[in-house]
Amino acid sequence: MGFFVCVLTLCKCLYGGAPKGPQLSQLSRGADIVVATPGRLNDILEMKKVSLHQVSYLVLDEADRMLDMGFEPQIRKIVKEVPTKRQTLMYTATWPKEVRKIAADLLVNPVQVNIGNVDELVANKSIAQYVEVLPHMEKHKRLEQILRSQEPGSKIIIFCSTKKMCDQLARNLTRQFGAAAIHGDKSQADRDMVLSQFRSGRCPVLVATDVAARGLDVKDIRVVVNYDFPTGVEDYVHRIGRTGRAGATGEAYTFFGDQDAKHASDLIKILEGANQKVPAELRDLSSRGGGMGRPMRRWASSSGGYDAGHGGRSDSGGYGGRGYGSHGSDDRYANNAKDDGDGPGGYQPTMSFHERMLLQAGNGGQASNRSKSPDNKGSGWGDNPSRARSRSPERFDKAPPARSFHEQMMAQARSN
Repeated sequence: MGFFVCVLTLCKCLYGGAPKGPQLSQLSRGADIVVATPGRLNDILEMKKVSLHQVSYLVLDEADRMLDMGFEPQIRKIVKEVPTKRQTLMYTATWPKEVRKIAADLLVNPVQVNIGNVDELVANKSIAQYVEVLPHMEKHKRLEQILRSQEPGSKIIIFCSTKKMCDQLARNLTRQFGAAAIHGDKSQADRDMVLSQFRSGRCPVLVATDVAARGLDVKDIRVVVNYDFPTGVEDYVHRIGRTGRAGATGEAYTFFGDQDAKHASDLIKILEGANQKVPAELRDLSSRGGGMGRPMRRWASSSGGYDAGHGGRSDSGGYGGRGYGSHGSDDRYANNAKDDGDGPGGYQPTMSFHERMLLQAGNGGQASNRSKSPDNKGSGWGDNPSRARSRSPERFDKAPPARSFHEQMMAQARSN
């Protein structure tokens, strides 16, 4: 990702994360071609250490990615420093409206060349794609199996979603397989060292975030493993594209969990478009469109159906039992709580204070237990033990409500 600017003599590289001094020293010796990231080139322009007034050839590589990262202001500022009479080339993996707009502003009478279908995301057919639906706890074991199945010294990239996971995996794998991590928190010197070791084969396993998903052109990468699925299928295509380059073939293994279910349909299209096998588990996730991100349903013990589980945790699928509701709530206080597996007609809620006092006073079961079960004797309104308690006004006509607590206690005192 970056700019290619023809300036003086030879080829020089300008990028952030590294000291400016050595870069400025090299630039002062002259260059024909400058390869630069937008931020660093703007810094040097503001320092007036480089002039773009003689540029005749401007190339924007990975234009969509630069726009995604918010570099549009820097891009436009640089272009203002370049003569209008120039040849401009723009390379982009996708063609969204933001890219189209900046292309219309920067290019004059452009010729558009499309490789493949611009309206459809397509993966390299030279890459064998294997998608495995499995829980998080089984990922590491499966990863080790894949690594052991490769020839010793094979170059492999493992993509993770977080920097912490990159470091953790690299530590766990380095003794057996020779792994190193690269991510945004690494200094530029550390990144350069790790990439150098990876290219040379001294460190054949690279564990990385999406900083290595684009622009990394290393020969002979045999396997890509998506330990964590990315935030979208576009990044998936870029990740697996690190292998199978320049006519070579490669393999891509992707671990897919219930939490990734929202990407299932798009991933299926990518697999089908590249004539790859689609696992039945992936189709199942696509059809039901849910998973760990939704509350886990639980079987009621006798109703023969599912209960959505009121108040259950949604981030891990719901606990499904009483007393684990969110915000400290309890299922027994939900007005529409269904069977919870404690009895044939539903669980039995804890009796109220008044009900316990009545029972202790020897009321003989007059206290209501508010059960929905038709088999609970002595429950319900009035003297009808078979009638379940209800708030419906129709039931006041059929059976009078039970006496109040004070009335019950006074009646008990009179009887004594």
